[in-house]
Amino acid sequence: MLVLAVLRHDQRAADLAGGNDISATKIRRWCDEVIALLAAKASRLDRALKKIARGGGEVVLLDGTLIRTRRRTGKANRKNYSGKHKSHGLLFLALTDERGNLAWISSARRGAASEVKTARHDKICEHLRIAGLGALADLGFVGLDQDPNDPVIITGAKRTRKKKLTAAQKQNNQLIAAARAPVEHGFAALKNWRILTRLRLDPARPTNLLRALLVLTNLETSR
Repeated sequence: MLVLAVLRHDQRAADLAGGNDISATKIRRWCDEVIALLAAKASRLDRALKKIARGGGEVVLLDGTLIRTRRRTGKANRKNYSGKHKSHGLLFLALTDERGNLAWISSARRGAASEVKTARHDKICEHLRIAGLGALADLGFVGLDQDPNDPVIITGAKRTRKKKLTAAQKQNNQLIAAARAPVEHGFAALKNWRILTRLRLDPARPTNLLRALLVLTNLETSR
């Protein structure tokens, strides 16, 4: 219960320790142990996609989110600053099924990283082809799939200064956005864990935390 209080309500270990007559160090150790055990249960990308395919799924939903962190000092400051969100944080990618159930979450990347480069690092297109699945993504992933003859990532069309969207392209973007709506519900369920409001962890630990929360979120919600 104490670990859940830390994760769900972002309770400080020192506050919980004083009210339960134990040390803050012990609470932190319990949190680390529980997070490690839960994170180990999170599916790898290839296994998550195969599970969706075996269940009859044809499409997954791909998106990225920034988990805000404290501003860091020195050279590490700029790496964690996201110009898109105007905030310091860590970038995570996630995949959900068509109903918005979280299936996989990536390792933490610095906030300045782009979603396309992060997706290429995780070889998402290759894994989708192996699993026989397609993916819907927002315009932040335009250019990710570089195989026009066998695309697996559908992103819609992006307007440029020199080229305006046609009526058909606008309608297509609206249809993709509507189909992608459940992925936002998946992220919303994940961010119900208030510890993610502003991470105060060592930069090496958020990946395990997010994967542990993915497991807990899936235990709570099933669409």
